[in-house]
Amino acid sequence: MNVGAILKVKGHNVVTISRDATLQSAVTMLANKKIGAVVVIGEDGGVVGILSERDIIGAIAARGVAALSETLTQTMTAEVVTCDEQEQIDSVMETMTSGRFRHVPVLNSGQLVGIVSIGDVVKTHIAEVEHEAEALKAYLSS
Repeated sequence: MNVGAILKVKGHNVVTISRDATLQSAVTMLANKKIGAVVVIGEDGGVVGILSERDIIGAIAARGVAALSETLTQTMTAEVVTCDEQEQIDSVMETMTSGRFRHVPVLNSGQLVGIVSIGDVVKTHIAEVEHEAEALKAYLSS
């Protein structure tokens, strides 16, 4: 199964924010939307970063509450790992595990078309394994 299958179920909606926004506005957005990361976009609408709860905690730990008034360019992860809709679930899961992050933006021809979380990937992987187990049971009982 691939990332496109997840997006067909989950949808293509992605919460984004400008890199010129303050960390405080991003924190408020994450809290209001009940999400763990937001994709940071540049003036041209392209992905320039990602901001996660972990990034926020690190900024506050390093610079105190003053970090909340800084722009996202000072806190976001600028080297964003992305995938495309054809990437296999197992590959994305391995990338997330080895990189120790939980959100991957999905690009199609350089355009942001979705985002997958580790929860999305694990849920899909479990469903795939359960489906295979049921198919094997049916095969063995026939």
